[in-house]
Amino acid sequence: MLTFTKAGFAGPALAVRGGGTFAMTETEVQQADSILGQFDDQRANLIAILQDIQGKYFYLPQEVLSRVARKLRVPLTDVYQVATFYRCFSLVPRGRHQVQVCLGTACHVRGAPRVLDRILTDLKLGTPGTTRDRQFTVLTVRCVGCCGLAPVVRVDDKTHPHLTQAKVRGVLNKYRLQPQVREEVASAEETGDRDATAQVS
Repeated sequence: MLTFTKAGFAGPALAVRGGGTFAMTETEVQQADSILGQFDDQRANLIAILQDIQGKYFYLPQEVLSRVARKLRVPLTDVYQVATFYRCFSLVPRGRHQVQVCLGTACHVRGAPRVLDRILTDLKLGTPGTTRDRQFTVLTVRCVGCCGLAPVVRVDDKTHPHLTQAKVRGVLNKYRLQPQVREEVASAEETGDRDATAQVS
């Protein structure tokens, strides 16, 4: 199988940020086939299929993209071009929640860098990226169009205005899993059962 990288195609497994590879379980492959089975074999369904896959796995597994290409009878490169054109799609694993920290001019002068530092500290991240438990992905953006509410952080589709370092933990706690559920997720990840992890939400 081909691997998608920023440079194009590479070896037999999808490279994951930080090293290593990410292989799908048989259950995940079956789930992907179930998603594909909901659509007709028409190229016009490509974006809708990718959206459903992204919603299920929080990224687009290379193995599934190969299956999409076969189902729609289109070149794999065409699927890859669509997957990389739209920013809503990702070829590397993302967290359940997308934390977008605005670093635009208005937010920057009102303390956004300090807010970002607090978020990274709270999530035990050295730099923007995805937490080890895959609950959060922290991204920096230039502007979210809410300059009057600066500094702003957007989590998924909800905007949190006038954020301060003191408010960061309270905001993140709204999206954290409960302790019991978090333990189940950790246990599932240790055993390699990402299907169980995906179902716990």
